[in-house]
Amino acid sequence: MKFFKYHALGNDYIIINPADVQKELSSDQIQRICHRNYGVGSDGILFGPLETTESDFGLRIFNPDGSEAEKSGNGLRIFSRYLWDNRLILADRFTIYTAGGIVKSQIQADGSNVTVEMGKVSFHSAQIPVGGEPREVINETITIDHQDFSFCAATIGNPHCVIICDEISAAETRKWGPQIENHPLFPNRTNVQFMKILDRANIQIEIWERGAGYTLASGSSSSAAAAVAHRLGHCDSDIVVHMPGGNIDISISDGYEILMAGPVTKVAEGTISPEIFNKK
Repeated sequence: MKFFKYHALGNDYIIINPADVQKELSSDQIQRICHRNYGVGSDGILFGPLETTESDFGLRIFNPDGSEAEKSGNGLRIFSRYLWDNRLILADRFTIYTAGGIVKSQIQADGSNVTVEMGKVSFHSAQIPVGGEPREVINETITIDHQDFSFCAATIGNPHCVIICDEISAAETRKWGPQIENHPLFPNRTNVQFMKILDRANIQIEIWERGAGYTLASGSSSSAAAAVAHRLGHCDSDIVVHMPGGNIDISISDGYEILMAGPVTKVAEGTISPEIFNKK
């Protein structure tokens, strides 16, 4: 099974072309491939390109726990770079269909930077989804182990819970992230961002990614967190999102359409041995 591996600010994905496999990957196979000791190791698998009548390319995104994600900003930038590297695109602008909606992608210069029109952010509970009566989920409180967190929820095709803090850390994110991800308030689980406002053009986030765990960077998390910062009046419409893996640039329109730009790095390509799927 042939694979390609890229990272976007330390958020790494394996790309597997459906043409190189005889059938869809099982949940067990996905988990083994993504495992950092028993497999290739990654934050997820990008399975594509797939045929679709709705856009230029189709893409399925899988988390390391075997579940399927609706959308990934970094994954979309990585997939765009893969298409460009393998000369599967005829122009530097094209569309990609995901379970979280269609996005428009543009390759910049030598392919090392990619811009993606991520779609529109919504704060409405029915769209995210968040339990309870229909509403915009802004400045609500969630309690975990007697600890109260003020949060906003958002979707850009996948669910996010954004918590504003005076200080953030990887340790606190690892501590609280899993419990918030799996809280009953979020019927489809949720991605979690702990956010610190730096100034009107800069925010800092730590990320717990649904189905993947602690993550160095995330494009959809950057989009959601920036949208929340703007919605609450803390930041203007152009925001640099600072993460442990590096920075992503976010621009927000009046209708909360998100334009995301950031780097992509190719890591490796090779062949996955069928031996890794043997149970031991």
